[in-house]
Amino acid sequence: MLRFNEVLAGPPAEGPGGILTLTFDQRRISRLRATLDDGREVALMLLRGTNLRDGDCLRGEGGVVVVVRAAAERLSVASTSDGHLLMRAAYHLGNRHVPVQLGEGFVAYAHDHVLDEMVRGLGLAVVTTEEPFEPEAGAFAHDHDHVNVNVNVNVNDHVNDHGDGPVHVHVNDHGNDHDHGHREDGHAHEHEHTHEHGHEHEHEIPPHARKH
Repeated sequence: MLRFNEVLAGPPAEGPGGILTLTFDQRRISRLRATLDDGREVALMLLRGTNLRDGDCLRGEGGVVVVVRAAAERLSVASTSDGHLLMRAAYHLGNRHVPVQLGEGFVAYAHDHVLDEMVRGLGLAVVTTEEPFEPEAGAFAHDHDHVNVNVNVNVNDHVNDHGDGPVHVHVNDHGNDHDHGHREDGHAHEHEHTHEHGHEHEHEIPPHARKH
């Protein structure tokens, strides 16, 4: 079984040695067993939080490179010539944490008859189709040359690293990335700040936390 653990920054000098077709949900999984289009079994061992997109290239054992392709999926496509209605539909879908693909005059999402009725109620026309699904990556997505944070994390979502559990991320709407290390036993509390204004500063220890 071929193992792939690297996402290339660009296409390889030579053509890829295979094609890996994945659904949107599969492209969000960093540890995955799958099958290339030619039938070879592969294992993805990527950085946690990696989100693959159509056209990404993976390099694995022995320098083998494959290209990722988005699989056709059953989608609902809501369309309108009214920009205000389109924004309303995108807002209500996003408010339900639904991944959406936006285009000129349309918004697409994984087919769901309940959502279809909601969108129709807003005044949009909805049809069902089979197409590759490439939803919006999100404002907090990173390029592949950085550790890729889950692009579907929403503002003010809070997740913590409690040692044995999964690693989580805080995303805030004031433009700062926070890396918190929490331990339930209270022995460690690491707190790092990276600010967009280009400099670092120390935080004063609150009076109640000072040692006497």
